[in-house]
Amino acid sequence: MKRKLAAHDNLKITIQQDGDKFNVKESSTFRSIEINFTLGVTFEYSLADGTELSGAWVLEGDKLVGTFVRKDNGKELKTNRAIVGDELVQVRFKGNVSSENDLLFN
Repeated sequence: MKRKLAAHDNLKITIQQDGDKFNVKESSTFRSIEINFTLGVTFEYSLADGTELSGAWVLEGDKLVGTFVRKDNGKELKTNRAIVGDELVQVRFKGNVSSENDLLFN
């Protein structure tokens, strides 16, 4: 069911950077949230399905690289975000599996 809902999510992300501080606004069919974080500093975050995470983003070259741990089962999730042309490309990693999304970039 979650995968069917995610297919209709229409996620839009706005990212603002001020030095090592970021403001990210995520707007979708199911929710809108605003996240503020500092590179390298651990923070708490909840996915759209309610999964709670703890982790941090770092900048590696031109990519934002996030490493998070699920609070419910301790599994690690990694995400890379990079601007390619006029799109924000997000690649998520879970174990040896990855998935890529092209997102609208504001």
